[in-house]
Amino acid sequence: MLVMQSLLRRLTEIVIHWHSLVGLAHNRYRPELHYMRGPGPKWHAKHQGRAI
Repeated sequence: MLVMQSLLRRLTEIVIHWHSLVGLAHNRYRPELHYMRGPGPKWHAKHQGRAI
């Protein structure tokens, strides 16, 4: 009985680690979708007459 409990505990740990690895592989954060593309129209309107 003690061997079965130990085996079940170890199997549970393996499953938990497996789920965390699969979760890392399917990370939905894609930084290329969130990058800043440069100054917008308000910035251009404010700095219109200035030389760069």
